[in-house]
Amino acid sequence: MLNIRIIPCLDVTGGRVVKGVNFINLRDAGDPVEIAERYYLEGADELVFLDITATHQKENTAVDLARRIGEKIFIPFTIGGGIKTISDIKSVLNAGADKISLNSIAVRNPEIIKEASDIFGSQCIVSAIDAKRNASGGWNVYINGGRIDTGIDAVAWAKKVESLGAGEILLTSMDRDGVQSGYDTELLSAVNANISVPLIASGGAGKLEHFLDACNAGASALLAASLFHYNEIAISDLKKYLSSNNINVRKIYV
Repeated sequence: MLNIRIIPCLDVTGGRVVKGVNFINLRDAGDPVEIAERYYLEGADELVFLDITATHQKENTAVDLARRIGEKIFIPFTIGGGIKTISDIKSVLNAGADKISLNSIAVRNPEIIKEASDIFGSQCIVSAIDAKRNASGGWNVYINGGRIDTGIDAVAWAKKVESLGAGEILLTSMDRDGVQSGYDTELLSAVNANISVPLIASGGAGKLEHFLDACNAGASALLAASLFHYNEIAISDLKKYLSSNNINVRKIYV
């Protein structure tokens, strides 16, 4: 079994890290570079930075953010938000990011996933899916920072992006985001059963047991924000807990 990765997520808007509940009511959590450096020193395996208003506000600050982060940390990191073209992807990767995350633009132009994976390699392309439960019991894909319901089935979309060349899927439950009631393991299991690429669980972590639940639902990596931002759970404690429950984790070397 491969090591489970622990990935703090930093939602960024206006150059600051923010965190809300169900994608709204955002509150300031600090400077992204300072927080990134702290997570690196605390033993995070990777980091994800998502500019959650870039697409909605038609901005692109990803290159500057990648450059600033790359100067301070020495673990893989992913940048997403406002990336619209192959040129954007190239610029962000050249600025220091290891991966890029595509969400809204991929729904509007799915072929960008194939083109990007052909040029840069599928290992660089993360497909971010924001999913919300619908009246039928399934999940719809939302874009523009959770503002637009596309009506696309999230499980079917996960299969589609993998077929186009996405090397990893970052799956966020909008219903669980910031609530700390646990990951949506039903959603994770449904998607995991239909894909073969790594699955990053996102949205809902509130206590140590929730991370173990996500592993058992098929997650290859565990993403959280509030718990780490506000020091509710230490990364070292999380790794010790998972290891004690027979989950392989990466050692902390820093």
